[in-house]
Amino acid sequence: MRPGLPKLIASDLDGTLVRSDDTVSEFTHQTLDRVRAAGIPIVGATGRGPRLTELTRSDIRAADYLVLAGGGRVIDQTDPAGPVVLRDERLDGSVLAVLLADLEAEVGPLTVMVEALDSPNAPLWGDQDPAWRYPDVVERRAREEALRGKVIKAFARTADHDVDTLLAAARRIVPPALATVTQAGLGFVEICPPGVDKATGLAVVAQNLGVDPAEVLVFGDMPNDVPMLRWAGWGRVAVANAHPSVLALADEVTLSNDEDGVAVYLDRLLSGR
Repeated sequence: MRPGLPKLIASDLDGTLVRSDDTVSEFTHQTLDRVRAAGIPIVGATGRGPRLTELTRSDIRAADYLVLAGGGRVIDQTDPAGPVVLRDERLDGSVLAVLLADLEAEVGPLTVMVEALDSPNAPLWGDQDPAWRYPDVVERRAREEALRGKVIKAFARTADHDVDTLLAAARRIVPPALATVTQAGLGFVEICPPGVDKATGLAVVAQNLGVDPAEVLVFGDMPNDVPMLRWAGWGRVAVANAHPSVLALADEVTLSNDEDGVAVYLDRLLSGR
């Protein structure tokens, strides 16, 4: 562990801060409160879209900033007048349609859901897939209809390929100038606007605060966390249950999400142990 304290701390939520039963322990909340009391801003950095903003606020109550939709939406929660949106990126549906067709030419038919709305608990549009683990409302729509406008992100899956194999194919096929592809442990490849990832989302926060990446500590567990781990210079911490790509990149490994690994690490950091 480096001497001193970072000037900004960011944590992924699902699989990192949030436990497998979808809860966050009181110990974790109290530890994050201690971090803020020490004068260190906190960022919740998640793949969850804006429609899940209130759930995200509940899971990381101490957050000064939220990086949502894998970096596409950034919210400053410190303004007394109310939350301020610092970034809002969208992907053109017509571009997404071409990318999906190109990917299907390589891997076969895909189940596709798109997140287009940011109102609370808004439905996803597209194909219903029993592999989706969350109780979201999926409004069945033909792909042409679902992609008629701009979208926040898309989720794509095929039963014929595991998610990492599908991601590797998507990264070969999808030009970074057109879209960003990743996966967050849901079994689906996620397709986001170009230039959107957790690193670029966090960079918006850091610039707003005047903090250098070398002063940032981050926690993560899945490939969509890799960009912010590469970006942060003070510390890159994986939870023990992390994806191999995250474990390989991390400076340190803490306990699993079910063992409150982020809070245990931060408690030790604040205590100077």
